Amino acid sequence: MTRQLNKDTTVCMSLAARPSNFGTRFHNFLYDALDLDYLYKAFTTTDLAAAIGGVRALGIRGCAISMPFKEACIPMVDELDPSAKAIDSVNTIVNTNGYLKAYNTDYIAIAKLLAEHQVSNQLTFALRGSGGMAKAVACALKDAGFKNGCIVARNEEAGKHLAGLYGFEWAAEMAGIQADLLINVTPIGMAGGAEAETLAFTEETINAAQVVFDVVALPPETPLIRYAKAQGKKVITGADVFAIQAVEQFVLYTGIRPSDELFQQAAKYARG
Repeated sequence: MTRQLNKDTTVCMSLAARPSNFGTRFHNFLYDALDLDYLYKAFTTTDLAAAIGGVRALGIRGCAISMPFKEACIPMVDELDPSAKAIDSVNTIVNTNGYLKAYNTDYIAIAKLLAEHQVSNQLTFALRGSGGMAKAVACALKDAGFKNGCIVARNEEAGKHLAGLYGFEWAAEMAGIQADLLINVTPIGMAGGAEAETLAFTEETINAAQVVFDVVALPPETPLIRYAKAQGKKVITGADVFAIQAVEQFVLYTGIRPSDELFQQAAKYARG
C-alpha cells in the first residue's frame, strides 16, 4: 500500500549550499520500507536564521546541516549535544515541541570508517580544509591515535586553530607536503561547482599516498576517488560517510534503528 501524505505527516529536511538527492532518497526509502508517516526534502537557503526559525515554527522534526552552515547555525539552537559541543560543529538538528537540540553524527561516521578500513594510526596524514566537517575528521583522527598530520587550509586563523586544538601541524598549501593518508574536506570535486572536475590533491601527491579519503558525497565517485582507484589506492568515499551519518540521523528523528540489511539497501538506493 502506497503511503499517503496528510496533515499529520512528519517532515524532515536538509540544508546545504548544494542540495543533493542522496539524503532525500536514503531517508524516504527507509520511511517507505518501515511504513512511517514521514517525508524528507532537501533545501538550500540564503537566510540561515530564517530557515532555522522555520524548522522551529513549522514543527519540522529533523534538519540535516551541510556545508557551509555547520558552525553558523550554532547560535540558533537551544542545546548542543556533547557530540556537537566537543567539536563546535553541527550536522543534525532535532526539534522536540519547538526545542532545538543539535548533534554531530559526522564524527561517528568518520571514526567507524577509519576502523572498518583498518587505516593505521601510524600513517602521516594531510587533511585539506578547516570547516565544520574538518573538525569532525580531525577529532576522529586524534581519538583514533593519529599523531603525525597536517591541517592544510588557506584560512590561517581557522587552520591554525584546528591544528592546535588536536596537536597537529598547519600549512596554507600542500606544496612540499607528502602524506600516507590524504583527506579532502573541501568542496573541490563536488558536483555543481566550478571545481567539479578538479583533483583536490596533485597526481604526484596521490601517487605517493597509501589511502585517499574524500568526504564529498556528490558525485559518489569524485575525480579524486576515480584517480586514486585507478592508481590502486585504498579509498574511502563521501558516499560512505553520508550513509553512516544519515542512518544515525534517522535514528534521532524516528527513534527506530533499521537493520543492517535495510541500511545497506537504503544506501545502495540513495547512491543510485
